[in-house]
Amino acid sequence: MTVTVPPAASASALVDLFPKGSHLAVDGGLVVGGCRVTELADRFGTPTVVVDEHALRDRARQYVRALAARWPNSQVIFASKSFPCTAVVRTLVEEGLGVDVAGGGELLTALAAGADPAHIVVHGNAKTDEELTMAVDAGVGTVVVDNFDDIDRLERLAGRREQRVLLRVIPEVDADTHAAMATGQRGSKFGLSVADAVAAVTRLRTSDRLRLDGLHVHVGSQLLDTEPFRRAVEALTAVDELGEHAVYDLGGGLGVRYTYDDSPPTVEEYVQTLTDAARKHLPATARLIIEPGRSLVAEAAMTLYRVVTVKPGPRTLVAVDGGMADNLEPMLYGQRFEAAVAARPGSGERCDLVGRHCESGDTLIRDIRLRAPKVDDVIAVPVTGAYCYSLSNNYNGARRPPVVFVRDGEAREVVRRETFGDLLRRDVPPA
Repeated sequence: MTVTVPPAASASALVDLFPKGSHLAVDGGLVVGGCRVTELADRFGTPTVVVDEHALRDRARQYVRALAARWPNSQVIFASKSFPCTAVVRTLVEEGLGVDVAGGGELLTALAAGADPAHIVVHGNAKTDEELTMAVDAGVGTVVVDNFDDIDRLERLAGRREQRVLLRVIPEVDADTHAAMATGQRGSKFGLSVADAVAAVTRLRTSDRLRLDGLHVHVGSQLLDTEPFRRAVEALTAVDELGEHAVYDLGGGLGVRYTYDDSPPTVEEYVQTLTDAARKHLPATARLIIEPGRSLVAEAAMTLYRVVTVKPGPRTLVAVDGGMADNLEPMLYGQRFEAAVAARPGSGERCDLVGRHCESGDTLIRDIRLRAPKVDDVIAVPVTGAYCYSLSNNYNGARRPPVVFVRDGEAREVVRRETFGDLLRRDVPPA
């Protein structure tokens, strides 16, 4: 996908993509969370992920208010796979959110962040005995059953404790998103077809160890239209022919504004679509759960890089000290981002912003307009709060970046940068 900054784009238009409250200083430099971006790069190095704490909390509160106003018997659960950082999870737990985890490591992070196990939801299409044992031992409130093998394992591992479960249903809804982010289409690896779900409901209702609370559905991620969400709720009625349920988890998937051209629904529009559909198709007494991830955290963060080299050519190549080790989204999903020279945001010459890794595909942003980029400039890329940290890796021996929270002009490191020693820590010495 190619989306470019129009030549006449103003610096203020670019600032709109950064966390709410970001602005330009008198000298034109970018300020986020009350902190000069260039000073953050000098203090913490680059690459660095910077989270505006106010923006993160404000987004959480927006979700809680929107859902509670439209369906009081409800809960917002953070899909922690989008940013499984203890400090981020802790912040959202403090705002009253539960936590959705999709693996043992995410469960440990949620518990370390202070999440109430009763408000943890465990997902996964291939949960291991180890992970389910961890969940049962921690007393997690809900396990989402994705297949019949989940039922077998849970009945064996639950012991004397009754384990509450939800059943994931494939709604057979094709969402307009990248194929790798679609989850509700026919044949999806996640969940059970309606026919299999009906059989699973019958089986779960006879279990003496598992309590079926209700159904779960999810159609995909980065959706910029609410219609698929409505259709997914409607699809649950086919399973409800066996009787209504007490809980319906409607998943997440709302898209965010990565580029100037993106126009996602608002949180209120998204929640209104879900609750309107629920009133039409689900019991009025049911408890509704939603699981936002990307749309909770993406816009609250940015990533800082430093320019290492500028190479003239058919299109100027601006190479930075990060890339596919700290942001795989452009390579995996073709996700488009925008960027700015932090000291002088705004439009300029057409460039490709490329990474430092030994792959031709290590291009962060193609055809981006940067204002007079030069070596040692700090480049700020907004809307990197979702999946960038999650997918970070050690390719070419890269050290995963730190996470820094900013608030009211103060900055604090909540995750340190990996050291070279960390890269060798798991090596087993020769005998």
